[in-house]
Amino acid sequence: MATENKVIRCKAAVAWEPGKPLCIEEVEVAPPKAHEVRIKVVASGVCHTDWAYLYECGKGMRPRPFPLVLGHEGAGIVESIGQGVCGFSPGDKVIPLFLPQCKECEFCLSPKTNLCSKNWEKTQRGVLEDGSSRFTCRGQQLYQFIGVSSFSEYTVVPEYNITKIHPDAPLDRVCLLGCGVSTGYGAALNAGKVETGSSCAVFGLGAVGLAAVMGCKAAGASRIIGIDINPDKMEIGRRFGVTEFVNPKDHNKPIQDVVMELTGGGLDYCFECVGNVAVMRSALESCKAAWGTCVIVGWTELEELTLAPIDILLGRTLKGSYFGGWKGVDSVPRLVEDYMSGRIMLDEFVTHTLSLEQINQAFDLMVSGKSVHSVIKM
Repeated sequence: MATENKVIRCKAAVAWEPGKPLCIEEVEVAPPKAHEVRIKVVASGVCHTDWAYLYECGKGMRPRPFPLVLGHEGAGIVESIGQGVCGFSPGDKVIPLFLPQCKECEFCLSPKTNLCSKNWEKTQRGVLEDGSSRFTCRGQQLYQFIGVSSFSEYTVVPEYNITKIHPDAPLDRVCLLGCGVSTGYGAALNAGKVETGSSCAVFGLGAVGLAAVMGCKAAGASRIIGIDINPDKMEIGRRFGVTEFVNPKDHNKPIQDVVMELTGGGLDYCFECVGNVAVMRSALESCKAAWGTCVIVGWTELEELTLAPIDILLGRTLKGSYFGGWKGVDSVPRLVEDYMSGRIMLDEFVTHTLSLEQINQAFDLMVSGKSVHSVIKM
């Protein structure tokens, strides 16, 4: 109540320009407007996508407006609500969502997709519904990252981009369900629809890839091959369900040829969790020609994927998965409860817990392969 309807001054990690480390600044966070919620962020995961939009801006990623407050894997507590907000009250534990679910648009009303068109174009431009953000620093507007901006002690998000979760949920763990773990886990269960007894390969054993492994195991796959150039991922992968590990650097031929020989003709399902177009083609060509399914999970925007028509003419399926196919407002609370009841793993993903001041260290740990997932505690 002490801060309701007032500007809050707090710390945030600000990206002033592409390619430069984040700076810890005092920022002003304005009160929420109509149909918006202001959240006290308690914890935020550090996702590779945050790093990519900072350091690969204009390369693999479309340019975003700067200065920018990154972060999209947050969890926190509702501080105040704007006019017209229903279903949320101060004190609620919540997870903000980069993918909204308005429950009114054509996409939300269809069971065929988890996409939502509500304010989509504006949040991609770094602003909220009225065309501005709620962040300022040194008298200058800061843009918001895909409607979330969780690298800040407080943030404001649209009510369609937030879901209420169990009041006992540990926020420094369930924040991972805001992107990485949900994305990989759902890619196996929802997009791939992995079948019991099937064979699978996961290309890239970062957090998203390990979550895909977890999904393949949950679906009853009998063979799960983990593929990564980091040898340390062999033991990590086995904890999540990898039955065999292949390091492309150990072979002098394309990895798809290695997989074809190892499996005697390819796999039922392959998941690309790197965001590299060359790896995407390798994953496709590692599937059984007659019925294999390749799911693209890794994120890249500007690179072009090429393939030979024969790669799909005989029966392979190539498809994509966005946020694991989950309709977030409805599904994420259930995933939280699945974690709390022991049906999915989250603790095992977290290898480092850091402060906001250590955000650049978290990026370094990630790109060097020394972490699976870092969590920033505010």
